[in-house]
Amino acid sequence: MSTCKKTRAEATSVVSSDRLSSLPPKIKGNVLSRLDVREAVRTSTLSSTWRDAWTNMPKISLRDGNFTRTRFVTLVDMVLALHMGTIEEFDISSEKSYHDEFARWMLMLSRRSPRSVTIKLNSGPRYKISSCVFSIGDLKFLQLENCIISLPRAFQGFKSLTYLSLNNFSSTDRNIQNLISFCPVLKDLILTTFEGINQLNIQAPKLEYLRVYGDFEDINLEAPNLKVAILYLGHQAKAYQSVPIVHDKENHIKKSLGGLSEIKILGITGSFMKYLSKGRILTKLPSVFTRLENIYLNICFWDRRQVFAAYSLFQNAPNLKKLAVWVRMSYPSSTWDQCQARILEHTLQMQMDHLVTASVGCFRGLDNEVDFVGKLLSWAPALEEVKIEWKGETDCSMVFAKLLAMPRVSARAKVIVTF
Repeated sequence: MSTCKKTRAEATSVVSSDRLSSLPPKIKGNVLSRLDVREAVRTSTLSSTWRDAWTNMPKISLRDGNFTRTRFVTLVDMVLALHMGTIEEFDISSEKSYHDEFARWMLMLSRRSPRSVTIKLNSGPRYKISSCVFSIGDLKFLQLENCIISLPRAFQGFKSLTYLSLNNFSSTDRNIQNLISFCPVLKDLILTTFEGINQLNIQAPKLEYLRVYGDFEDINLEAPNLKVAILYLGHQAKAYQSVPIVHDKENHIKKSLGGLSEIKILGITGSFMKYLSKGRILTKLPSVFTRLENIYLNICFWDRRQVFAAYSLFQNAPNLKKLAVWVRMSYPSSTWDQCQARILEHTLQMQMDHLVTASVGCFRGLDNEVDFVGKLLSWAPALEEVKIEWKGETDCSMVFAKLLAMPRVSARAKVIVTF
């Protein structure tokens, strides 16, 4: 390269460097937020204009990764102590234990008034969430793992929180109920793998998405704007292990789901169908799920109460378009009552006028499974296909012959079997 060209190149580099250095602190902070925190801090050695640039980063993401425990503690302490701007998003995750430092970090973090907080410290016993975290008034996004939730008496709620996710946590009925109900604009709620909660009461007028995965005895949903609900009940839960009471007058579909007038997608997984089948089963509910278009459910066809509870749900979802069923194996149920006999008679006239697609997973070709497919074919005049995932261990030719010979009210209905 000629001396002249080399000089011009160096001059251009200097100008570019000066342009970056002359950026406002807020823009520098946004640029550095795209780097790993350790790399962002290292930019302080570039020049005097970059010395404090990292302290205006709006997004802080901390991972202990290859750090020694001591070095990571030093990094977190420095970032939280020296940061000068507003921390819009704070995210920390680790595979090492930091129980001794956790309360100090949370106190320093709360003073920065973050809008979004994600804490995933998954090593060792659960961390007790400090009371100062519950005083962050502008919080909009909160995701916690491996923690203990105990609300302070002075808790006034998260008035701006729209997203709440709690995983692997312990709490009490009252604490969780108050935490949720004191978030008036909450739209997304995820509760997974929890202890200490028996009666799960969710009162959230703005809630649109709900996922619950855990063990509990009872659930009550008051969420009139809920559009998507995925509900899983563990096999160890008392609600699963308890025996249905024949003379129980309470309808659990009405109790748990009756207020979900806007629901569009409903997932019933684990043993939640067994919970819904407890008590009295109604063919007609006081409120109908007119917007419900997709149902996904786990069901044991040996348990006749579960089957009739499912039929009751279908009966009250007149605009159902897609149905996906996964078969669970369990011991046969001998529970029977006059209410069930009446429902069995009622299902003979049942229709699913808008059902277009259906699928049955873990299909083993048992008579009760074949009977269920037969009912779908006879109930759904708009049905286009039924997909069956074969998991049987015996010869499937006779089962296929039964399926193909079944009468169907839709001339377009196809039965597709996959292996």
